[in-house]
Amino acid sequence: MIASPTDEPTDPKAVFTLPMTVGDEAIDQLGHASNISYLQWVQDVALAHSEAVGLDVEAYRKLGGVFVVRRHEIEYLRPVLRGERLELRTWIDSVFAAKCRRATDIVRLGDDGKETIVAKAMTTWGFIEFATGRPTRIPDGIRLAFGQALRKRSDEASAS
Repeated sequence: MIASPTDEPTDPKAVFTLPMTVGDEAIDQLGHASNISYLQWVQDVALAHSEAVGLDVEAYRKLGGVFVVRRHEIEYLRPVLRGERLELRTWIDSVFAAKCRRATDIVRLGDDGKETIVAKAMTTWGFIEFATGRPTRIPDGIRLAFGQALRKRSDEASAS
């Protein structure tokens, strides 16, 4: 079972949401959304979150580095059908020197107001230099853009 150590953050501002409706292109030969569609949605909401905090491809180029996927884990809980309304919810679960873990919930929005989590994902993103393709430290500005405390600095401040 995929679950982040903190599950969904208690601070609602930390969660980025993207509403969508399941289209024909997502449906496979079994009549429900394909596994590839879920993966695409996980990537789509991550990119939308990044752009929403001002980090589009051009911003990453200026910074000299970019996030790339190192690992995806998806737990498929319920099928999703054509025309269903979904809300993609994502947040940064944890940050390390050169990588971070991003959690994503894919939630079905029922006409009755009921919400059902249909899939949970955890993605490990590595931060690499554009010039070399090698891992590099995530800049403080990126950490702050996503609302992550700078652990090293807060640890030093509390020690003094």
